[in-house]
Amino acid sequence: MITVPLAVYVLGVAIFAQGTSELMLAGLLPEMAADLGVSVPEAGLLISGFALGMLVGAPVLAVLTLRWPRRDALLAFMAVFAVTHVVGAMTSSYGVLLATRVAGAFVYAGFWAVAAVTAIGLVPVSARGRAMSVVAGGLTVATLVGLPAGTLVGQSLGWRAVFWAVAALSALAAAGVLATVPAARPEPPAGGELPLRAQVRALARPQVWLACATTAVSTAALLVVFAYLAALLVDTTGLAPAWVAGVLALYGLGSLIGITLGGRVADSRPFALLFTGLSGVTLVSAGIALGAEAAWAVVPLAFLLGGFGFAVNPALNTRVFALAAGAPALAAAVNVAAFNTGITVGPWLGGLALAAGFGYGSIGWIGAALGLGALGTVALARVTRAPEVQAAPVEPVGRA
Repeated sequence: MITVPLAVYVLGVAIFAQGTSELMLAGLLPEMAADLGVSVPEAGLLISGFALGMLVGAPVLAVLTLRWPRRDALLAFMAVFAVTHVVGAMTSSYGVLLATRVAGAFVYAGFWAVAAVTAIGLVPVSARGRAMSVVAGGLTVATLVGLPAGTLVGQSLGWRAVFWAVAALSALAAAGVLATVPAARPEPPAGGELPLRAQVRALARPQVWLACATTAVSTAALLVVFAYLAALLVDTTGLAPAWVAGVLALYGLGSLIGITLGGRVADSRPFALLFTGLSGVTLVSAGIALGAEAAWAVVPLAFLLGGFGFAVNPALNTRVFALAAGAPALAAAVNVAAFNTGITVGPWLGGLALAAGFGYGSIGWIGAALGLGALGTVALARVTRAPEVQAAPVEPVGRA
C-alpha cells in the first residue's frame, strides 16, 4: 500500500489556512461594511478582488518561480500571504484592505500551483490522485470547519480577529513546510532546453486545454448552485435561517467524503470518475431546481451536490499532469486559473438569472446545463484522445 508522505498533508494544512481566508468573508461582510464605513455591496468587492488575484496569480507566479526550489517558492508565498493578513487586520482603510485581498489571493494562487507540482513529485504516478485529494482536501475542510469557525470568531471578537487567526495559521503551516518539504531545486529537462520554452510547447496540446475547459465548466456548474444555496434555502425552500449553517455543513461533509473517495480512483479510472461525478452534479442540480420548495428534497441533495462535485476534483487536478507531463508547473497554473474561471463565471450566471426575475430555482437548471456541458467536454476528450505519450515524470522534489 502506498503511503502519502507527511509533507503532502502539511501542504493540505497550508491550503486549509489560506482557503479559510478565501471563504471567510462570506460570513463577515455586514460587520466589515459597518466597521469600514462602506456598503455591503462595496464590501462584497473584497471577494471579487480575491477571485481576480487568484485568476492572475497562478500563471504569473508559476513562470516567475520556475527555476526556484519549490520549498523556497512555497515559503515566500506563505510569508507574503501572512503579511497581507497582518496589514489587513490593522488597517482602517477600505482601499488598503482591498489591495491586501488581491495581493494575498495572488500569492495563494501561486502556492496552489507549486503545491500541486510538489505533491505529485513526492508520490509515484499511481498515487497522484490520492496526493491531490489530500492537498485539495484542505479547501474542503476549510469549507466544513474554517468558514463556520471564522464566522463564529468574527461575530464574537470582530472580523479583525479572524485575519489575525489566518495569519497565525499560515505562519504555523509555513513552519511545517520548512520542516517537511525537501529543498531540492527542480531539474532542467535533458538536452539543455530552456524550461519555460519547453513547458509552453508541452501545453500546446489541444487535449490540455480541453481538460482545462472541463475544469472550468464543471466548477461553474457546482458554484452556480452553491453560491446561492443559502439564499435558496431561506427564500424558496422556507427553511429557518438558523438551519442554514447545518445544511452548509452537510454540504461540506459530502464534499469531504467525495474528494476522499475520488482520490482513491482518480489515477486508475479518471474518465469513469468524471462521467459519474459530473452526471451526479447534473442530476442533483436538476433535482434542486425541481424540489426547490421542499426541504426534505433540498437538504439531502445539498449533501449529494458536495459529494459529487468534489469527487471529480482529484481527476480534474491530475488529468492535466498526465497530458502535459513535460510542463508540470504551467499545467498546474493554468488548471488553477481554470478553477477560478469557473468560480467566477458560475455565480455570475446565477446572478444574471436572478436579476432577470427567474427565481432561485433557476440556479439548479443553470447548474444542470453546465453539468451537461462539462460531460460533453469529457466525452470529446474520451473519443479524441491520442495514445498516451510516456513523458518524463515530474522530478521528485526530494532528490538532492
